[in-house]
Amino acid sequence: MTEEAAEKPARVVVADDQTVVREGIVMLLGLLPGIEVVGAAGDGEEAVKLVAELAPDVVLMDLRMPRCDGAEATRRIRASYPRTQVVVLTTYADDESLFPALRAGARGYLTKDAGGDEIVRAVHSVLAGDAGLSPSIQRRLLERLSEPAPQPALAGAPDGLTARETEVLVLMAEGLTNQEIARRLHVSTATVKTHINNLFAKTGLKDRAQAVRYAYGKGLVRPPEN
Repeated sequence: MTEEAAEKPARVVVADDQTVVREGIVMLLGLLPGIEVVGAAGDGEEAVKLVAELAPDVVLMDLRMPRCDGAEATRRIRASYPRTQVVVLTTYADDESLFPALRAGARGYLTKDAGGDEIVRAVHSVLAGDAGLSPSIQRRLLERLSEPAPQPALAGAPDGLTARETEVLVLMAEGLTNQEIARRLHVSTATVKTHINNLFAKTGLKDRAQAVRYAYGKGLVRPPEN
């Protein structure tokens, strides 16, 4: 990279449906070194149009916007204008927001409590081919990677339950609490809750009492002898 290219500011489009927030971000970016705001969009549709017109280096993309949300706008931008990178800048850090945005092609992900220096680092990181992720997002990704991989359905198990889901169901029917199940299976309580939510979704069950009746009805647990 030449010295001239190194000093060239990153051309940025800001996309956020809240006018006050959008104008505040634009104002903040205008004070930061190495950043030039070239446009601002009020929704995903407008963001895609601005990328087509202005060919910015980076879009700072909110996620929950009308007409076209941030994840869909990211997918369109990355498919049609691959030289433009996307850094998500959003209030939300839950899995339902994070992973669709990353799958759509976002290279960075920040929450709106990020400071100016963090935004600058993320912008220049994605332009250098690296990821621009906040520390909290990096931790969530590592936690997700460390979670056990989904198991295949167990042959003969009802409603497509996996072996571990069936095991959790049996232990529930035997009266064990989530904490006791976690200790028995040597997993975290959060993992037990995930298995329970999955088996409830597959079977249509709504609570533990229904789960106990279901386990007895499917022959997974034998009723206690008198």
